[in-house]
Amino acid sequence: QVHLVESGGGLVQPGGSLRLTCEASGSIFGTNQMGWYRPGVGQRREWVAIATDSCSTNYADSVNRRFTISRENAKSSVYLQMNNLKPEDTEVYYCYLLGPNPSFHLYNYWGQGVKVTVSS
Repeated sequence: QVHLVESGGGLVQPGGSLRLTCEASGSIFGTNQMGWYRPGVGQRREWVAIATDSCSTNYADSVNRRFTISRENAKSSVYLQMNNLKPEDTEVYYCYLLGPNPSFHLYNYWGQGVKVTVSS
């Protein structure tokens, strides 16, 4: 199994910064994509930032120019530098890994989530 462990969340004031870390371990056959999601409508989750193995990155409009995603492939880790945080950024953020399972079918793996609270 693949395990994703997140850290770096907490309470910050508006305008502050946090750096989220996610480390993957276990039977990792590939990391086509790694990134961060947060709750969306209903039971769905919406993506915040995604980084691919080809080093391309994508950001949701709400966080573009404030958040930066980066990867350290040797450690199967992904980071999210969160700057100029706003109260509306308060949420649980989930680490995400897209990669092949033992059958080499692409599979979505999820962390347990880390809470970010932005409040004065």
